Amino acid sequence: MDKTGFRRILSKYGPIMVGLALILVLLIMPTGYEDNIVYQESIICPALVLSTNDSLIIDTGLVRSGDQLCELEILSGEFKGAICEGNNQLNGSLEQDKLFSPGDKALVRINHQDGEILNVSMIDHYRVPSELVLAALFVILLVLFAGRTGVRALVSFAVCVLMIWKVLVPYSLNGVNPVYLGLGVVLIMAAMTVSLVYGFDRRALASLSGCVLAVAVTCIMGIIFTDLFKIHGAVMSYSESLLYSGYSQLNLTRIFMASIFIGSSGAIMDLSVDITSSISEVVEKKPDITAREAIKSGFTVGRAALSTQTTTLLLAYSGGYISLLMVFMAQGTPLYTIFNLKYVAAEILHTLVGCFGLVTVAPLTAVTAGLLLTGRRPTLRAGA
Repeated sequence: MDKTGFRRILSKYGPIMVGLALILVLLIMPTGYEDNIVYQESIICPALVLSTNDSLIIDTGLVRSGDQLCELEILSGEFKGAICEGNNQLNGSLEQDKLFSPGDKALVRINHQDGEILNVSMIDHYRVPSELVLAALFVILLVLFAGRTGVRALVSFAVCVLMIWKVLVPYSLNGVNPVYLGLGVVLIMAAMTVSLVYGFDRRALASLSGCVLAVAVTCIMGIIFTDLFKIHGAVMSYSESLLYSGYSQLNLTRIFMASIFIGSSGAIMDLSVDITSSISEVVEKKPDITAREAIKSGFTVGRAALSTQTTTLLLAYSGGYISLLMVFMAQGTPLYTIFNLKYVAAEILHTLVGCFGLVTVAPLTAVTAGLLLTGRRPTLRAGA
C-alpha cells in the first residue's frame, strides 16, 4: 500500500476508530460518584402494582395531597417476588406528583436491614423498557436510512452523551471552572463530530476552526451579557437543590454561562459543516477557484441557512415555555414587565447569544474553509 492509500484509509476509518476507543474509555472511566451515600442503605428496583388504596388522598380539585398506598410485587434484586406495601406520597404538585393504578410498573426504593424490608417508597413509573424501545427504533431507522453515515452519527451521539455525563457533570461537581471545562468538552465533541463527517482532512479542520471560533465568541458574549443582565445561576431548574445537596461552593452563575454556549454548540456545528460542505463541493467542481470566490460562495450559503437556523434555535429554547407564556397572557402581564423578569431575561440571553453564535459561525467558517480548501482538492467527499 502506498503512502496516499494509507492516508485515505486513515482519513476514512481513523475517526470512527478513535470514536469507538473514546467511547470505551469513557464507559470504563469512573465519575467518583458511583457510591453516592444517598442510596447506600437502600435498593432501587422495579415493582408491579397489584392494588392501590386511595383512602388517604385528600382531593382539593386540581391537586391532591396525602398518601397512596400500593400493594407491590418486587420484580428484581434480592427481594424479587416479595409482596409488600409501598407508600406514594403526594405533595399537592401536579408537576412532581404521580398516581399509580393496578398493573402499573413502578420504580421503588426499598429500605432494608438484616434481610428484612423496613419500608418501600414509590419513586416514579418504571419507564426504562419504553425508553429502550424508543431508542432502538431511532437507531434502526437511522442506520436503515443513512447506512454507514448513520453509524457514524450514532458514534458521535454516544461520544457527546458520555462526554457530558462522564466529564462535564462530575468535574463541574468537583469544582472545576465550568466555563473552561465546557469549552474543552465542546472542542472534543466538535472535533469528533466533524471528523466523523469528513475524516481527518482539511475540511474537518476548516469546519472545526469556524465552529471553535464561533463558540469562543458565544462564550465571551454569554459572560458579558450575563453580568449586564444581572442573571444569577440559580435561575436554572434544580440549581438550588444542588446547593442544598452539599455543593454550596459551586458557582451557579458560571455554570449558567457555560450552559449558554454548550446549548448552542450543536447548531453552530451543524451550520459550520453545511458551509464547509458547500465550499468543498464548489472547489471539487472548480479546482481553480480563488480563495476570495470560495469565501464569497460560503457567505451566500451562510446567509440562506441563517434564517432557518436562528428560527430553529428560537423554537428549541422557547418550546418548553408555552405554558409560561399562556400564564402571562391569561394574567394580562405587560410586555415590559415580562421582559424584566429574571427567568425570562435568562431565556432571552440563551436565545439571542446562541443566535449570535450562528451569525458569526457563517462568515468565520466561510473564511477558514475558503482559505484551507482552495488550491488543492480534498481527499474525500463529504459524508464518505
